[in-house]
Amino acid sequence: MATATAKPLNKESTLIYGFAPYQAKAGEEYMNSAQLTHFRNILEAWKRELMEEVDRTVHHMQDESANLPDPNDRATQEEEFSIELRARDRERKLIRKIDSTLKSIEEGDYGYCEECGVEIGIRRLEARPTATLCIDCKTLAEIKEKQTGG
Repeated sequence: MATATAKPLNKESTLIYGFAPYQAKAGEEYMNSAQLTHFRNILEAWKRELMEEVDRTVHHMQDESANLPDPNDRATQEEEFSIELRARDRERKLIRKIDSTLKSIEEGDYGYCEECGVEIGIRRLEARPTATLCIDCKTLAEIKEKQTGG
């Protein structure tokens, strides 16, 4: 029976690619095998989802690539395809980033900042599983980028 303080979880907001957020235990070592497995599962599910979306787009474009006689219809279709291709290009880049992140898990580097070496943190990795910088280094990089117009 639920206690008076228990609140129902909103499944939409608590699941990360179908996985519940990692519940760290007191005194638990950072990036232990359970945590690495958790993030590997998230990354693999995310990659599968992206790959399926890319496949759907390819099939959609093949099905819709009719030779339309009206120039306006053709132009509209070409613009729609262009937008879809840009989105798929971003997804392909993200897939490469996911692959790189999975490799860092295998190499034992996952979860540590590439700049300063500190722990990135479970909460940040839950929000962005492909993060390679701690929040301080990322903030500093964004400030530098704004200053240089980069």
